[in-house]
Amino acid sequence: MTKHAHVAPTPVTKIPTASDFWFLPLGGSGEIGMNLNLYGHDGQWLMVDLGITFGDRFGIDIITPDPDFIVQNKERLIALVLTHAHEDHIGAVPYLWPLLKCPVYATKFTAEILRDKIREFPWAKEMEIIEVPLSGTVQIGKFGIEFITLTHSIPEPNALAITTPLGTVMHTGDWKIDADPLVGEATDAVKLSSWGDKGILAMVCDSTNVFSEGFSGSEDAVRQELNILIGEHPTKRVVVACFASNVARLETAMLAAKKYKRKVCLLGRSMDRMVKAAQKSGYLKDLPTFIDGDAAMKLPPEDVMIISTGSQGEPRSALSRLANDSHPFVKLDSRDVIFFSSRVIPGNERSISILQNNLCRKKIEIITSHEEEIHVSGHPARDELRQMYKWVRPHLLIPVHGELRHMTEQASLGLESGIPKALVPENGTLIRMEKDNPAIIDIVPVGRLGFDGTRLVPMINPMLRDRARLAVQGTIFISLVMDKNATLSKTPQVTLVGVCSGGEEEERLDREIHKVVRQTINNGFRTVEGLKEELRNGIRRSINQWIGKKPITEIHIIQG
Repeated sequence: MTKHAHVAPTPVTKIPTASDFWFLPLGGSGEIGMNLNLYGHDGQWLMVDLGITFGDRFGIDIITPDPDFIVQNKERLIALVLTHAHEDHIGAVPYLWPLLKCPVYATKFTAEILRDKIREFPWAKEMEIIEVPLSGTVQIGKFGIEFITLTHSIPEPNALAITTPLGTVMHTGDWKIDADPLVGEATDAVKLSSWGDKGILAMVCDSTNVFSEGFSGSEDAVRQELNILIGEHPTKRVVVACFASNVARLETAMLAAKKYKRKVCLLGRSMDRMVKAAQKSGYLKDLPTFIDGDAAMKLPPEDVMIISTGSQGEPRSALSRLANDSHPFVKLDSRDVIFFSSRVIPGNERSISILQNNLCRKKIEIITSHEEEIHVSGHPARDELRQMYKWVRPHLLIPVHGELRHMTEQASLGLESGIPKALVPENGTLIRMEKDNPAIIDIVPVGRLGFDGTRLVPMINPMLRDRARLAVQGTIFISLVMDKNATLSKTPQVTLVGVCSGGEEEERLDREIHKVVRQTINNGFRTVEGLKEELRNGIRRSINQWIGKKPITEIHIIQG
C-alpha cells in the first residue's frame, strides 16, 4: 500500500464563485509530463488528468505533482476526467487518488488501462470509474463536458469541451492531425469547427512539438516503411522496440509478422497490459498468435518477431535485459536486427546510447528513426497547430504541456495566427479566463512528490538532500567508548563508506582520523555534544585536506 509522507501542508482556500471561471495547472506547465490541471467555477473544482514523470536518482523512479492545494479543497473536487491513457496523464492516479477520492471519468480504453493499474491496491473497488462513450457528453456538477475524438499515439485521445455559463474551454489534451491513424478514428474536425462556431472562450493546448515545422506525419507512412524494411531482412530475427502505448505501431509490427509468416513474442509487462486493454476495447483484431520467449528461442530466427519495451534505455526494461544478457529466456546475437521505432525523449540520450552500444557489442544490426522513416510524433507541429486554431478560433490561448520555451513559442504562434490573446502559465498560476480581461490573478504553492519505496515524499525532503550528499561525498561512522573520566577506554571504531578506494589510502585516512580524535579529546571539552561537533568539523577538515572531500560524518559516543 502506498503511504503518503507529506510535509505539513499550508491550508490554501481558493473558492471560485458563480462569476469566476478559473484555470490552475499544478503540473505539466513548464515541463513535459506530470500533467495535473484544475478548472474552477461556482464553488467547484474539476480535475483534468493526473500524471507522472520519471526519475532516476536516489531511489526515486516516479515523480508526481504535489496535490496539496486540491487536497485542502477536496470537498469541492467533483471529479477527475482523463483525456487519454499515457503515463504522464494517468500514471499518478494509483498514488494520489486515495488523497482525493473523487469519481473518475474516461473512455473505455483508458478505463481498462486504469483498472489494470489499480487492481492490486486494497482500495481499488472504492474508485468509481465512469466510462464515457467516444464523442459522449456528461454533466459533472456545474461543468458540461463533451469528449471530442482526436488522434495521438495511443487509442482514444480526447479533447474536452468544458462548458459553464461563463463560456467554454477547449482542453486539447495530447493530439496531432492524422487523416489515417490506423487505430481509432481520425480527428473530429467537424465537431471542433462546430464548437468554434459557437464560440470558445479559451483553448488549453499541447505545446510539445511547436518547434517542428510542417506536419508531424502519419502512422500509415510508418506502416509502409516498416513493412518494406522488415521484408529486407528475411534471414534475421526481427526485434521491434517501441512504446507499448502506441497500439497502431504494435499493430503495424504484428501485421508485418503475419505477412512474413513470423510468430510474435511480446516482451515487457506494459506491452502485455496494453495489448489486453486494446483487445478488450475492440482493437488489435485478426492478429497472429503470440508465443512466449522460451518458444521464440526454439524457432529459427527467420520465423520470429519480438516486440519489446525499452526503446528509451530504461535499465529494468525488457530490451535492456536483452542487451546485457539478463533476460531469463530470450538471448540476442548477430542473427538479430533491431528497429527502434520511437523517438528519443529528451533526457534519455545517455541511457539510449548505453543500450545501443551494448547491442552493437553483440554485433546486432540497429535501425533507428534517424536513418529510416519508422517513427512519427504524436504531437502537433506548427501547421497542425495553425489548423487547430482555424477550427477552434478561441479568444484566449493557454499553452501547456511543454517547457517554458515551448509554451512561449506557441503563444507567439497563436498570436501571429490571429488569436486575440495568449497567457503562458507555469505550475501554480491561477488564471481568470475572460474574453476581454484574462489574467493571472494569483500564485498557488506547488511542488513534486517522489515515490520512494512504498511512500510519497516531497522532493525537497532533507532525506533526499542527504542521499545526494552521500552519493557525492560518502560518509564516515566513528564510535567512541569513554569512561567516567572522559577518556577513551577502547580504540575508536572507524568505518569509511564511499570515501576512498581502500588499501593504502584507507589506512592513511584511518590513521589521520584517529589522530584527530586523540587531539580533540586531549584539548578538552565541556559537553558530549560539543565534543561531537568538534570531532565532526576536525575530521571533515582533515579529510578535505587529504582527498578534497567533505564526507557526512556521524559520531557515536558511548559513556561507561
